[in-house]
Amino acid sequence: MDECRITVFFEDPFWVGAMERLTDGKLEAAKVTFGAEPKDYEIYSYFLKNWKRLRFSPPVANQKIEKAKINPKRLQRLINGQLSQSGIGTKAQQALKLQQEQGKLERKSFYRKRSEEEGQRRFALRQKKKKEKHRGR
Repeated sequence: MDECRITVFFEDPFWVGAMERLTDGKLEAAKVTFGAEPKDYEIYSYFLKNWKRLRFSPPVANQKIEKAKINPKRLQRLINGQLSQSGIGTKAQQALKLQQEQGKLERKSFYRKRSEEEGQRRFALRQKKKKEKHRGR
């Protein structure tokens, strides 16, 4: 076996692991569905225990792509950049954040509407006072 790669991603509503192995220039893939967000050590132990039971796809010819050597510091920066893009980790935290944003929008619209009504009320009061001033002429 030349190379293996595991990619874990969120596919609503489950976390999915995609295992790719490259053997003699041929690519094979297997898919595993996890329930909750798995930790790194859980993923590692799962694939160690269940390696023989994984059902890989039929081998597909893979074009040979020459990988340029990447400086380890650059690689670390790339990894950190990808990790920082993910944002809030858990589904519960994402749901709470969404709820907070919705509440914020509701409050904004409520206060905007209230201030417009207040402005209209003041305008009507000014108009009424104007008419009362000029009533006797």
